[in-house]
Amino acid sequence: MLLEKKRFAILFPWDAHAPGIAVGEPELGRKCVVKVLADPSAFEEERAPVDFGLLEKQVRALAEADPSLLPLLSNTAAVISESLPDVSWAGFYLRRGEKLVLGPFQGKNACIHIPMGKGVCGTSAFEDRVVRVEDVHTFPGHIACDESSNSEIVLPIHRDGAVAAVLDLDSRSFHRFGELEEKGLLTVVKVLEETLVWQ
Repeated sequence: MLLEKKRFAILFPWDAHAPGIAVGEPELGRKCVVKVLADPSAFEEERAPVDFGLLEKQVRALAEADPSLLPLLSNTAAVISESLPDVSWAGFYLRRGEKLVLGPFQGKNACIHIPMGKGVCGTSAFEDRVVRVEDVHTFPGHIACDESSNSEIVLPIHRDGAVAAVLDLDSRSFHRFGELEEKGLLTVVKVLEETLVWQ
């Protein structure tokens, strides 16, 4: 999990040659060094690489089993949630006129209706583009369905050339979704566009 970008202190065993501030630790009867770090990326938890090729095959297999809207989107949300670490919400919003309506998902209760052009999902659908947000709290008009969410990626899904739904992923970590995740998730979206039976 990525740490929030702010200054923080870490206690290290005492080393007379280590930079930092020497402080006492009476309960342990020894000295320690406090290092104040401005770049928490040094403590970024290493994530296992995601096999997006396998994820694509899994979604295609689900589509072959049943390409209907409800089972395919439900199982796709589950597979994505299980495959990608540090994802707090994964699911779909379906376009209904000038708003998006909550579809199958994995995670906490979510906003039911999102107007087109509003929030990250509405912006992605309205502008027909992938939207990656490193810090949702800085996104103009962000709709906070889950206040613990800190980053997000939304990908439009097309039917007959028009946006019919979006795939939405949230994380409690900042800067969670990059180019690698975007490219990998686009392969999943392509499978859905090719196989999904909307009615």
